Amino acid sequence: MSAYQQDNQRKVTTHRLSEMKARGEKISMLTSYDYSMASIVDRAGIDVILVGDSASNVICGNVTTLPITLDNMIFLARAVANGVKRALVVVDMPFGECSGNPRHSLESAIRIMKETGADTLKIEGGEEIIEDIRKIINAGIPVMGHLGLMPQSINKYGTYTVRAQEEAEAEKLIRDSKLLEEAGCYAIVLEKVPAALAKQVADMIRIPVIGIGAGGGVDGQVLVIHDMLGISQGFSPRFLRRYANLNEEITKAVGRYIEDVKNKDFPNESEQY
Repeated sequence: MSAYQQDNQRKVTTHRLSEMKARGEKISMLTSYDYSMASIVDRAGIDVILVGDSASNVICGNVTTLPITLDNMIFLARAVANGVKRALVVVDMPFGECSGNPRHSLESAIRIMKETGADTLKIEGGEEIIEDIRKIINAGIPVMGHLGLMPQSINKYGTYTVRAQEEAEAEKLIRDSKLLEEAGCYAIVLEKVPAALAKQVADMIRIPVIGIGAGGGVDGQVLVIHDMLGISQGFSPRFLRRYANLNEEITKAVGRYIEDVKNKDFPNESEQY
């Protein structure tokens, strides 16, 4: 166990994230989608585990995040929550469940919280869905916002390019950040926006700002675990740092297994009853 883990065993909460921002401690966040991976990531000492709708891409093989359903997200989030003891578990509200109908949004949010054991939700969008977010938070459910590049809106954008480079979009992002804070969100993810703008937002609002492709001036960082471990190989944006090449390691291991089976080397006498 690392010294960091020994000194930091208490459960991560939304309040603890605020404390971390206040003392300048960066927040670490990764995705997980199953019990086994979540258990490993949690034991390693991660602060926040996101059950992301990116599961639509890396688990289901879809091109976008749009096809994943509420039932799919609940199934995955329940498995992740079962494997976590310390980290804050955040679940993405999937596409279509929070889109301007506050009553429906609240019903979906309640289902996620009751059926998964997760701690909070993450919801994409700003002013357009602010009443939905207020209703969810007023019901006692913590919400992490998500602005900048919002994958659920990819068909509107038509591209995964950096967002908020133009003045009008940058000003809207700043307004939406303030609105989310005022509505009661405990944190915001900023995805793929200019580093200077992301830092401006992080310095301007009291709640933590977690970046992905948003530079180092924010309060924390998040990556998709399949990307940072090198399991996924076809996605290599500038902001991605690979910490392992598990695609290569797994391929080699499977190859050795196939060879041992074909050569009748597996199982040997000590590996049978």
